[in-house]
Amino acid sequence: MTNPLLSDWDTPFDLAPFAQIEDAHFEPAFDAAIAEHNAEIDEITGNSAPPTFANTVEALEAVGRSLSRVLSVFFTLAGADSTPERQALQRAFAPRLAAHSAQITGNKALFARISALWEQREDLDLSEEQARVLMLTHRGFVRAGAALEGAADTRMQQIKSRLAVLGTQFTQNLLADERGWALELSEDDLEGLPDTTIAAMREAGRERGHDGPILTLSRSIITPFLQSSPRRELRETAWRAYVARGANGGDSDNRAIAAEVLALRQERAELLGYDSFADYKLETEMAGTPAAVRDLLMQVWEPARARAQDDARALEAMMHEDGINGRLEPWDWHYYAGRRRQAEHNLNEAELKPYLQLDRMIEAAFDCANRLFGLEFAPLDVPLYHPDCRAWEVTREGRHVAVFIGDYFARGSKRSGAWCSAMRTQARFPQVQAPVVINVCNFARGEPALLSYDDARTLFHEFGHALHQMLSDVRYESVSGTSVARDFVELPSQLFEHWLEVPEVLETFATHADTGAPMPRDMLERVLEAANFDQGFQTVEYVASALVDLEFHDGPPPADPMARQAEILSAIGMPREIAMRHAPPHFAHVFSGDGYSSGYYSYMWSEVMDADAFAAFEEAGDAFDPDLARALEDHILSRGGSVDAAELYQRFRGRLPGVEALLRGRGLIEG
Repeated sequence: MTNPLLSDWDTPFDLAPFAQIEDAHFEPAFDAAIAEHNAEIDEITGNSAPPTFANTVEALEAVGRSLSRVLSVFFTLAGADSTPERQALQRAFAPRLAAHSAQITGNKALFARISALWEQREDLDLSEEQARVLMLTHRGFVRAGAALEGAADTRMQQIKSRLAVLGTQFTQNLLADERGWALELSEDDLEGLPDTTIAAMREAGRERGHDGPILTLSRSIITPFLQSSPRRELRETAWRAYVARGANGGDSDNRAIAAEVLALRQERAELLGYDSFADYKLETEMAGTPAAVRDLLMQVWEPARARAQDDARALEAMMHEDGINGRLEPWDWHYYAGRRRQAEHNLNEAELKPYLQLDRMIEAAFDCANRLFGLEFAPLDVPLYHPDCRAWEVTREGRHVAVFIGDYFARGSKRSGAWCSAMRTQARFPQVQAPVVINVCNFARGEPALLSYDDARTLFHEFGHALHQMLSDVRYESVSGTSVARDFVELPSQLFEHWLEVPEVLETFATHADTGAPMPRDMLERVLEAANFDQGFQTVEYVASALVDLEFHDGPPPADPMARQAEILSAIGMPREIAMRHAPPHFAHVFSGDGYSSGYYSYMWSEVMDADAFAAFEEAGDAFDPDLARALEDHILSRGGSVDAAELYQRFRGRLPGVEALLRGRGLIEG
């Protein structure tokens, strides 16, 4: 039987033939692709000619295509449409992939060729991008342990393999806890909830075979529940379940996994000669050092904490007016903040949501991309991996640019959160390839689907990542799109969020689901006035998580991460009424893989730049200024990682920014 994962794809835009792919195809395709990649590496190292950029570095860029294709399909499905069979495959693949990667970076003959080129780099007459690719390739091998010998080399490979297993297990445990908890509600329990939330809860009940509404741990359900339910005991139950994900004991408990991951990361860093894993990880980021990260976070922490404490006193007073004595608790915050928002801005989610239709917000994002960058989006009728998905061809001046896929609705088979990934990345070598980009979200279903304002911001955020992929224009795939420093990767996504708040965007696309009428001008003004509402809370819950992540990795690994977390939060004066956005047992950014470890701060680092970058458009008096849009594309969005991130930003803005624009943007200082 022909394996479609190993065959040529006779499909529009060379998309994966999802309708033909079965789970049984993955393991043999994985085995064949690994073997092919090994043979390709052997051909490079077996070349008797002296190493050149073409026969070594470019050769490395050209190989592993079959493996990349198999994995792009598999991990798309594993994240967005998981099944027990796919989870089992993921557990089996993780250590094998880690071993395969370690085998390549540990290949002494290959590293010798790369090192020889690195020593000769001044004489190679390389382009700016080629010089960058050589530097990144050499640095990547060194940081992976290519220079290690003997027992240290062996131990490094063991650590990598074990970390891959633990990351997969962490993710699957978290998904199990999110799937496994549900609270059946009576009709009386629905008091105060918006119709859209009730509809989503009834749909969740049907999905789980229950004929009534259920409360789940999906953020698209639990957040509006906490905001709207007057039933304090139910809010407490829901909140405690949400923050306990990954810490419920039994097979799905992640606490021991987190401790082992931290210990292994520290050992890995020490093998490479670093004092801490944070020193190792941050060396290649814009921040550079743990001290620089800590300095930024503490500059934001103090004004945010002060604002949150003021807000807590106001919310507690509201609670006392309701006749509830005692202290404000974390499960009270969303509810009383929502009521305060209504009182101060005459605005609530039930009133706002009908104007934020999912389809219209997608149109808004597309329209902004068109006005800024000339992109056009045409719906495609192509087979995709789930009926929820839809696709568009992206063109500019009639030329194909990309395929964009949106997978927007929450479901039990999808991990929580929102993300952007590329099934195929832009490159011009060894052949021209246009990107295939996916945005995955977890919005509540509805007819029509309606978003909260935070949901709409998430949609714009992920589409900003998609633009970074779609507008990439580099030669080599290793520096394409979002292959940039971790604390730079969030700049395009967070910057694009600003266009949601451009008045003319909401005036055009925020139309009522029933009447089609545009959002009333006074409501629009109230929405924009409330944009910074509750920023004390939001900043504190985020910065606390970022600081805990940093401290976990900057020093001896804690034997008990939960106890160490408590020490860190006590030292910074964490308000008791607010919980960290992500505690260790469900901190997937940090423990499901290596991406954001010691790097959760990067959203804030990027926000310093995005606040300053959008200020350029404000200074120009036009959010769609064509010269600035062209500069943004030319200097940032199209360049990927082909140039150092700080250099790219300086080319766009002429300087690096300070933290003041961020603090003003969040309303934490005047100005």
